[in-house]
Amino acid sequence: MNPLAVRLNRLELPNPVLAASGTFGYAREMTPFVDVSVLGGIIPKTVTPQPRPGNPPPRTVETSGGLLNSIGLDNDGFDQFMAEKLPYLLSLGAPVIVNIAARTTDEFRRMADVLNSQPDIAAVELNISCPNVSGGVDFGTSPERAAEVVAAVRAAGDLPVIAKLTPNVTSVVPVAQAVADAGCDAVSLVNTFQGMAVDWKQRRPVLGNRLGGLSGPAIKPLALRIVWEVAQEVDVPIIGIGGIQCLDDVMEFLVTGASAVQIGTASFYDPGVSARLVRELRDLVDQEGLRSIRDITGTLT
Repeated sequence: MNPLAVRLNRLELPNPVLAASGTFGYAREMTPFVDVSVLGGIIPKTVTPQPRPGNPPPRTVETSGGLLNSIGLDNDGFDQFMAEKLPYLLSLGAPVIVNIAARTTDEFRRMADVLNSQPDIAAVELNISCPNVSGGVDFGTSPERAAEVVAAVRAAGDLPVIAKLTPNVTSVVPVAQAVADAGCDAVSLVNTFQGMAVDWKQRRPVLGNRLGGLSGPAIKPLALRIVWEVAQEVDVPIIGIGGIQCLDDVMEFLVTGASAVQIGTASFYDPGVSARLVRELRDLVDQEGLRSIRDITGTLT
């Protein structure tokens, strides 16, 4: 038995450490630095039905303990992703979870139809929470609209469905409950917190799009709180995201209620961190005499 294996309803993964969307490119950029095959999964950057040029620069700015980004879902579109990016991703030996975003439920469903025809994809993650594009969080801030998208994608085929939720609401719990009721296999908590950086001397925002999404260590306490709240109220597996950069961070999310985690911003300044965390997690399981890493999940008292 693999002691690191995790199960998120219909999705089975070899270990709980995933590379987060938007921070790992299409993996080709990262292979010189990390053995991708050891990861629990790769989530490439968000793909949309049509190509997007993204937001005007500057698109990123460092903050105290974090990173503000306003990339704007820059990508070459779904068709090119399927033809050129996906075959390479599937050759790397790790489960591939395709992250998609769209403006309408029907666009989500049509992409899901195509993804379900590809037998080697592990799951689909629905980005209904991007704060950096017009309408990017419309689905994620409405329990009804979020559930509508999940139900449509779930009906498109047998691929496991993950809903990536926004923290930019009064409470994530109602949205998490809605997508769980609609049939999602797991929720990713959380996407970035909307923020702003200002150049006071120039009297102008630093980012070209004015607002951006804050990630990195600065948001970890907030993300942990949301994971805990959802774990207390909603019966759905959780993938924790937010400032994870070391083994202790991983364990904090797991005991708080997450079954798996995604490594995001840390990959920018420490490209090998995700694979290293898998090794460290395996060593910890041995040292603690655990039968399975799943025995840790949700043990916060």
